[in-house]
Amino acid sequence: MDISIIIVSYNVRHYLRQCLDSVFASIRHSGLEAEVFVVDNDSTDNSVGYIRANFQSDKYPSLHLIANRCNVGFGRANNQALRKSTGKYILYLNPDTIVTEHTLRDCYDYAECQGDVGAIGVRMLGATGQFSLESRRGLPTPWVAFCKMSGLCHLFPKSRLFGKYYMRYLDEMQPAAVEIVSGAFMFCSHDALKTCGAFDEKFFMYGEDIDLSYRFLKGGYKNYYYPTPIVHYKGESTHKGSYKYVHTFYEAMLIFFQKHFPTASFALSVPVKGAILAQACFALVKQQCQSFMHYLHPSSDKLILKMDYFGQDEIPSELEDLAATWGIDITREASDIIAFNAENIRFEDVLGNLEKSNKQIGMYYPSRHTLILPGGVYN
Repeated sequence: MDISIIIVSYNVRHYLRQCLDSVFASIRHSGLEAEVFVVDNDSTDNSVGYIRANFQSDKYPSLHLIANRCNVGFGRANNQALRKSTGKYILYLNPDTIVTEHTLRDCYDYAECQGDVGAIGVRMLGATGQFSLESRRGLPTPWVAFCKMSGLCHLFPKSRLFGKYYMRYLDEMQPAAVEIVSGAFMFCSHDALKTCGAFDEKFFMYGEDIDLSYRFLKGGYKNYYYPTPIVHYKGESTHKGSYKYVHTFYEAMLIFFQKHFPTASFALSVPVKGAILAQACFALVKQQCQSFMHYLHPSSDKLILKMDYFGQDEIPSELEDLAATWGIDITREASDIIAFNAENIRFEDVLGNLEKSNKQIGMYYPSRHTLILPGGVYN
């Protein structure tokens, strides 16, 4: 087996199906032998039944579904599938991603040329085609972590001294050796995983990819960034302002420090706890302000989006009806979103148009009358 693809999912069934559509298109185009594992962490949106109904075993014999009865966390769920996988390479992939027809072949060929691969990350694009800074990162040593928490990495993004966390001094269009690969797309050598170990299950969510990347480096392997593009257009960006995200992220950082930099973990615990408290206060004030504005202007919550439809002169009447139901204005002038017929376009063409348009991506599925946007699913 060439590649084993592992996707952990929780309450994102429409994004998951879209991800699987792109994955199987990439498998077919690559000519590689691949297996796919979906691990559902006890979703409440009927993800398990939905996937079973739409990816029947007779048509997709390489798809294996693991249905957990509780949310065991990201790392542990990935490890469940890893124990069953047989691929030479393991791809850890988030369900809110879209890969292209060339993604798997590009990563496989690049890995074969290196020979010392721990993990490979790719050029991730956000909802409007912007480059995601999480695509390649530096090791969060105490100094690098301080620069991130203090904002120095944003004040001096191109500095190798202050901006190492996001490594923005590297050319995003050129391959490079990096230190940390994002868990949203982490193409790993199975041999490296056997040598260095799988995800550390002490991390419930966030930090597992940093820990695993670092263990690859300590084990004598190298991590790489390869600029083949994918879309990661939901992800944690929708939650980064919340108290829950900040608390979970910085607590994971503390676990990482205690494990790999024990002498610095105590000193860093004070600013980290301070950041959590400050963010909690900010999130509470923001929530109260939003509630008050909703009380003053209840109609302001109405969905107002302007959307263009790509690839046809005439907009399908079914899409017009769906848009009208949700208050979406379909127009080809000053639109915010460009929607694609997901059943009649190549995924690489979607990414190409996304990068050129600087608009949010939308995927319309005529056969199931569903429109998937970065902010939600409409059907």
